[in-house]
Amino acid sequence: MIGYSRGSEWRRWDLHVHEALRASLEENLQIIHDSVAYLKSKGKEVIYDAEHFFDGFVENPDYALETCVTAWDAGADVVVLCDTNGGALPFQVEEVIRRVREAFPDMPLGLHAHNDSDTAVSSTVAAVRLGVGHVQGTINGYGERCGNANLCSILPNLQLKMGCSFQKKVKLEKLTQLSRYVSEIANLTHREEMPYVGNSAFAHKGGIHVSAIHRNRRTYEHIPPEAVGNRQRVLVSDQAGQSNVLYKAREMGLDLDSRREEVRHIVQELKKLEHLGYQFEGAEGSFEVLVRKTIGDVKPFFTLLSARVTVDRTENGFLYAEAVLKLEVNGKIEHTAAEGHGPVDALDKALRKALLPFYPSLKAVKLVDYKVRVLDSEKATAAEVRVFVESSDGRETWGTVGVSENIIEASWRALVDSISYKLMKTKQR
Repeated sequence: MIGYSRGSEWRRWDLHVHEALRASLEENLQIIHDSVAYLKSKGKEVIYDAEHFFDGFVENPDYALETCVTAWDAGADVVVLCDTNGGALPFQVEEVIRRVREAFPDMPLGLHAHNDSDTAVSSTVAAVRLGVGHVQGTINGYGERCGNANLCSILPNLQLKMGCSFQKKVKLEKLTQLSRYVSEIANLTHREEMPYVGNSAFAHKGGIHVSAIHRNRRTYEHIPPEAVGNRQRVLVSDQAGQSNVLYKAREMGLDLDSRREEVRHIVQELKKLEHLGYQFEGAEGSFEVLVRKTIGDVKPFFTLLSARVTVDRTENGFLYAEAVLKLEVNGKIEHTAAEGHGPVDALDKALRKALLPFYPSLKAVKLVDYKVRVLDSEKATAAEVRVFVESSDGRETWGTVGVSENIIEASWRALVDSISYKLMKTKQR
């Protein structure tokens, strides 16, 4: 049984009985018995959470066990041993569970682990191996302090690695989708490095790795990503070899196997750009623009002839930015200006204003995220910056990147790649 919610909590560490409840040990036992018995008399399923059980067991094992027996005798359906402070290591959890099992072999046990020692998942898996049938945890491990046991790791570990079976409503192939949904609802960034469900869980970077997984995915993947609703990703970077580029090209619908010279040129260009500070992980829109331009699959959709960006303060003290652009589009000169909340916003608006009459599909494109990273903080305000832009047209979301010592220039490069990517996709359709 996988427990997704908490039951009632009772104290079984004598320190908490004396200091938190301000009760005697006997009074605490009576409270436990009466509470469980009352709930059972109302026909309720009672999941007895033995708060601070592992700490209490270390200091007074007889009393910790007595609290569990009291709850069980009163009718508790499951006795959940809680590592409330998250300090017990897996081997300690195993040892305590064995001793509880020896004393009461028929008692239905559960485990509730916190992650303060970064071992909540390991402790939970160890408990299941010892016959514990009720597990508590949270999606993505969200919880107080360092979090709870992460169900997004526990569920696939139990089913795919240990052969445990769940109720039919537990659909493991929806796990990644659920994980990201919970992050979105919680308004928290979905951690890319999370096992199984993270964006990097099945990502491959080194050329040898990519070449190997192309022949046999098991060489560098411990499970099929699809089993948990995730996907295989091949990254492009200064570690990339021709295998990476060929793999990514196939994802784009390009067959470059017979164009090895162009592939080598793409690899060299990637290495040069990353040396300058570019990073294409998360900026696959820029990567596709680079590849298609290099092989001559797409021509520039416009040419910048001149640009000017100014920031002024009004009489009321408000700052505003204005961008003036001169572009050549399909042989015609477009001279436009636009105001914005800041220089990047003004540039974005001026660029769209100039291009919309020629490319109506750009009307659907929205800027959904904008990030700036200083590459060398020791250079202070003269440092190069890397700008990531995330855009969406309602159907697809893509990332682009730009690098420069000038934040406006870096932003412009990322914006141009974003527009170019959208126009490439529109042309392909």
